[in-house]
This record gives sequence, C-alpha cells and structure tokens, in this order.
Amino acid sequence: MNSEEELVKLALPKGSLEKATFAFFERSGYKIRGQDRTYRPQINDPDIEIKILRPQEIPQFVAEGDQDLGITGSDWIKETRANIRKLLDLEYGAVRLVMAVPKTIADKPFQEICRGYWESSRKLRISTEYLNIASDYLTSLPFYSDFFGKKSPKQITPWWTKGENDLASIYLSFGATEAKPPEDADAIMDVVETGTTLEQNGLVPIETIMRSTASLVAYPGALQDSRKREKILDIMSMLKGAVEGSKKLHIFVNVHKDNLEKLIAALPALRNPTISKLSDPDWYSVNTIIDKDFLIKALPVFRKLSQGLVVHEPRQILPLEEIESFGNGSES
Repeated sequence: MNSEEELVKLALPKGSLEKATFAFFERSGYKIRGQDRTYRPQINDPDIEIKILRPQEIPQFVAEGDQDLGITGSDWIKETRANIRKLLDLEYGAVRLVMAVPKTIADKPFQEICRGYWESSRKLRISTEYLNIASDYLTSLPFYSDFFGKKSPKQITPWWTKGENDLASIYLSFGATEAKPPEDADAIMDVVETGTTLEQNGLVPIETIMRSTASLVAYPGALQDSRKREKILDIMSMLKGAVEGSKKLHIFVNVHKDNLEKLIAALPALRNPTISKLSDPDWYSVNTIIDKDFLIKALPVFRKLSQGLVVHEPRQILPLEEIESFGNGSES
C-alpha cells in the first residue's frame, strides 16, 4: 500500500493543538520529522502522508475526501457541521467554550442578559469564531421564539451576512476576541483553558457552552476502502493505546503465600492478575494493570499484605479486540 493513491492522508492541526498533537503521536509510537520547516512532515510509517492544516479547516477537508483522517477539536466538528465520522476522543487539548461578558453585567445568567436586551428592543452583539454554535445557542433559549418567531440570528462577516434577526447579531472574530467588549460586542463566545486572559480583559465566563478535546475523525469513504480501512484501524490502535496507557499503571508486587488470597479478596480491582511463583516457594509475584486513581486507595492494603511494589506507567495499552470489533462492523 505505497502508491500515492493508497496512502492514508492524515491532517494534523496547526496552532493551539499542534505541540500537544506531536507529543501525543510520539507517545503513540510514531516519529514525525520536519514539522518545524514544512507543512508536509515525514512520519515513520510509509503508508501515511501527513499535512498540517488549521483545526478549523480540517473537518471540511476530511468531509470532502481531500484528507482521509484528521485531528481537530470537537468544537470545530460541531461548528463546521461537516459530514465526517468521529473515531476517537483523544482526551488531550481540553478547553471550554464559554460565553463571557464584562464584569459590570456578570451578576446574572446569560439567558437573563439576553432577555433584558430583547425586552427593551436592544441589539445584543456577540463576537466569536463560532458563528453556528452561537446561533444554535441563541435559538435554543426557551423564550427566543417568543420574541422572534422563526427568525434566525444575524451572522455577520466581512464577506456576507445572513439571518433576519438584527437584535441577535453574531460577528465573526478573527482573534483577540476578548478585546471586543464593550465597544464592539456585548458578549463573546470563546475557548478558555484557565480563564486568565478573560480576567485580564475585564471579562467573566458565565456559561459553559461545551467542552472540547482533540478528536480523530475520518472521511466516511475512506472507511469503505478495504486497504485504507485496515491502515486506519492500525492508526486507531496506536492512538487509542496511548489514550488508555495514560490512565493506567502496570504494577508488580511480591506476596507471601499466606497473604495471596487475602490480597486478591481485598482488592477486587485487581482483575485477572498474572500470578507467578518466585524462586522462594513461599512467595508469589502478582502482575496486573490498574487504574491510576486506584493506587492511592490500594496502597494501605499493599503495605500490610505485600512487599516490593514496583509501578510502571505504560506508554500504550492497545485495545486490539475493541479495534478489531470496529473493523468487523460492530462499532457503536
């Protein structure tokens, strides 16, 4: 599968997700070279062709089949409404998409702010990169139709304007969204990690619209191509393995034969451990995978009933049966 037509085309994100994405791929066993010099870096898999694009663009390029796979934020999947298949939540790049307003009006829920503007026939201006999500949010308010019927919020960009409701106007922002209020916007919808930038600009996040993480998405047609589908399953295995590995610990512990059954009974989370005899016939080694959070809870039991606890953080735990189930068409 090395001809150009057979390569799996994979779009990786530029910008805020970029550094974390390359680190995640390294953890997944992939080595990518040249990303600092080109938008077409090399990867240590001859069946994959990489291109670096903005995360905002990736859903549409994948939907049109220009890219077979892409990594983008779930916020952009929702915003673009692209016809793509979400394969995996990669669980990094976590941000919140919030509605934020100046501190002077942050003493009430955003819905009540909207109601106050519209009851007095004032124009509510929202600045954001997320025109569709903002529009969907406003029209979902239980009283929106009472004020405006079926009129859609007005979406305003430098190139086009659509929507009939001027009292709910959503302006496309090209960055520095937090600088828009109060002169150019009454509220903003933007992504935040800590909220520090909003605070520095006198804004308060008063409602979380959604939470977003990096996701692996696919062009549906690529999943119908038998050769590409097999490679996509391999990629899914490697990436899912890194996700699962980040949540688990691999432990080895030595247990005296008199305490072995006590240990297993006291820690039911030790699912199907591997138990091996040591050179001393009175001692056994217990080897298993546990959730990270479980270690703190289990430590008192280990301390009382065992010796020589060794803990490793696995780089990957590949859920091969789960991926093969997907490949056989029994995916959820």
